[in-house]
Amino acid sequence: MSQSSASADALRAMFALAISDMYQAEAPQYRAMKALVAETNRQCLADEPQLKRRLLESGELERLDVERHGAIRIGTAEELSTLRRLFAIMGMAPVSYYDLSVAGLPVHSTAFRPIGESAMRASPFRIFASLLRPDFIADAQAREIAAKILAHRDIFTPRCRELIDLHEKRGLDDEEAGEFVIEAAKTFRWNGQAIVSSAVYRRLYATHPLLADIVCFKGPHINHLTLHALDIDVAHAAMAAHGMNPKAIIEGPPRRRCPILLRQTSFKANADPVDFVEEDGRRLSGAHAARFGEIEQRGAALTAKGRALYDRLLAEAQAEAPLATDGANALAYNAALARRFAAFPDDSETLRREKLAHFRYSPDARARAGELAFSASVDDLLRIGALRAQPIPYEDFLPVSAAGIFRSNLGDQRAEAFIERADRRAFEAALGAPVLDERALYEDEEQRSLSASLKALGLDAVVALQP
Repeated sequence: MSQSSASADALRAMFALAISDMYQAEAPQYRAMKALVAETNRQCLADEPQLKRRLLESGELERLDVERHGAIRIGTAEELSTLRRLFAIMGMAPVSYYDLSVAGLPVHSTAFRPIGESAMRASPFRIFASLLRPDFIADAQAREIAAKILAHRDIFTPRCRELIDLHEKRGLDDEEAGEFVIEAAKTFRWNGQAIVSSAVYRRLYATHPLLADIVCFKGPHINHLTLHALDIDVAHAAMAAHGMNPKAIIEGPPRRRCPILLRQTSFKANADPVDFVEEDGRRLSGAHAARFGEIEQRGAALTAKGRALYDRLLAEAQAEAPLATDGANALAYNAALARRFAAFPDDSETLRREKLAHFRYSPDARARAGELAFSASVDDLLRIGALRAQPIPYEDFLPVSAAGIFRSNLGDQRAEAFIERADRRAFEAALGAPVLDERALYEDEEQRSLSASLKALGLDAVVALQP
């Protein structure tokens, strides 16, 4: 049998497009937000010709309107492990372990994403997947109800399971690859037909809104897709001006000249109509709100030293002006955030020199080894222009920010938090594989780019070179 001509990157791009089309049809306000973000990006490019030139050179311009990630929530270890196998077909591996218990959310998570610069450039789409932690459900009866429901559902179509098995045994041909994308996308569609009665839904929702969202429906519907904003502050203001009810704040670091990590915000979830199946067989109309639209702006990936500084400054800002659950003191919180982050260097060269962020190196094609001093340092090569350094974009997620987005879209204004109880070992057992270390990925990318650049300059044997 012939193998599919579609690469994992191509399948991922096809899948992202299918998910985008599906979600736009399901959530009209997301479709409106996509148009709004596209317009703000267009205006930003018109105002900043240099930015447009950089995006064009990096290949980012043609992907500007492509969704960057989606998020789902699943209920069982079997669901998570099968998703790992499904995403592997599209070149998406689990990266990082996220403990959301610190924000009172009974889930822990990973991000399925492409690995490496070329794969990310081909298609940047990733999925943030959160697994229910039943041990965090204090109500024993609610926990038992949820377990019984989850034990009897299958979130995958029979054909999707067949195609996953076929891929692992002998690969897929072109026809099967196209069919796989269609069947995989079905896993994440919205189904307004609940699989529980209204009474069970209310019981689980009262226990925790996230529990109801995970358990009461046929599958892990996409709860949000995320667009890339060139200026998230402008896009956030535009959302408010168009009545989209955005979050009170932009999660993550404050606005900076040299962006770091991840900034994200969203419009709050709208209620979707739902039909409940009552105990006597009747259909009862109701509603469920958990699906929304999100925008993000990404900056430089930080080193361990940079991340420690970021975490400290964020904690100081939160201690100075704790954000109200309804965002009522957003101005005070944002002011505290800006004050504290004044201590974080805000230019690319300082971030590199002080080893606060990771950089991707490239050689100047015009440089010749014979013209360079073999005792030069990386700093020297950068200064004379033989070497260039650009911040490596952060491709992962921030637990505090993710939790903030989750809570604001669950209608959950309770302020309680669980005692922090990360359990990476249990998560990886459910996943059926270890999660990759995001920091190791960034460190490897930086070192490989530097080594390749020095080799191209004929300086790979020089021992004095230090980044």
